[in-house]
Amino acid sequence: MNAPESRRDARLRHWYREQDCSLRDFVAALRPPRDDDGLRFAAQTVDRVPVYDCQKLVDTLGDATQRADLAVEWASVLDVGAGVLVLKRVYADTAPLDEATRVFESVIRDEREAGAAAADHFAKAGANDRIWNAQEKLCLRAPSVFARYFACPPLCAIAEAWLGPHFQMTSQVNVVRPGGQAQQAHRDYHLGFQSVPEVERYPAHVHAMSRFLTLQGAIAHSDMPVESGPTKLLPFSQRYAEGYLAWRRQDFRDYFETHYVQLPLERGDALFFNPALFHAAGSNRTTSVQRMANLLQISSAYGRAMESLNRTKMCEVLYPVLLDRMRTASITSEEADAVIASCAEGYPFPTNLDRDPPRGGLAPMSQQGLFRQALTEHWSVESFIAAIREQAARREA
Repeated sequence: MNAPESRRDARLRHWYREQDCSLRDFVAALRPPRDDDGLRFAAQTVDRVPVYDCQKLVDTLGDATQRADLAVEWASVLDVGAGVLVLKRVYADTAPLDEATRVFESVIRDEREAGAAAADHFAKAGANDRIWNAQEKLCLRAPSVFARYFACPPLCAIAEAWLGPHFQMTSQVNVVRPGGQAQQAHRDYHLGFQSVPEVERYPAHVHAMSRFLTLQGAIAHSDMPVESGPTKLLPFSQRYAEGYLAWRRQDFRDYFETHYVQLPLERGDALFFNPALFHAAGSNRTTSVQRMANLLQISSAYGRAMESLNRTKMCEVLYPVLLDRMRTASITSEEADAVIASCAEGYPFPTNLDRDPPRGGLAPMSQQGLFRQALTEHWSVESFIAAIREQAARREA
């Protein structure tokens, strides 16, 4: 190979172009690895998608060594395996789920009466009821419900398996009414939300990095038979390197529409997938099912979440709830940690290092660290609110 050809090949490896995407290479990437069946913790595999029973994983999640082994398996599934997994019975007791459902329904009513019309990224506006920033709205409107809902160690375990600690939890509720139409096949945030010319500006290694910055999830707030349109999934499609440019092409979308799978979910189940997986919400072909899901978009501490939340205000309303439950021993420390991780900011940066310098280490205390310290030391509500506001002020430029 002469030098000009070598330089050209190097450029093609460094920069992806939509016109160079190959459906043949895409199909080749969909072939499962030979050891795909060697899953230790999965209860079963359905349409090549591993299914885990959370109620049978309680002891596993409670043992540090086994939990680490489970995290390795989940991360492998999301990275090089099917790219998607189902967690059955995340809420075996659906009471917290049902309480949250009622709060979400009240938010939808209020926003509809106020004339709000929340559009969908990949479906026709008005086809769904959607709550943007459902995370903050649930917390501020009903902090006790938020605490029961997110006192759920499996949610933390799957987030940490993919993203590590200090992740940022955000969510959007989606209700697809009977007759609601399917989304178009797509990939998700970050690069999935950019135009083709913009995506082509990013070098190949950023395409690889993008999928490690987010975990997508959906908690089923209603039973979701296939005819109600649960998420359409193309297992292993996250492994196609150029996929952030390919998903808009008609030949790739046509292939998706003839090869996707759909898994029915029961109320209290959850689905999690690599954001690079080709997927799309399905059409609700029923006459009576109001398909509701809380769509979790969980971001790495090293990435940028799509939505901005007032996490300081969320902490202020949540602290007295957790303080009371810790005092009455009605919540375990593990459950409290799960709630805090779903509310407070876990990463100490960015900050104003003039006013918020590291003390006794390389970084200042995070919002989560302050929250946990206050709970452990049983600070009064007034003391905690004053401290967290002072911390927030120090971090500002």
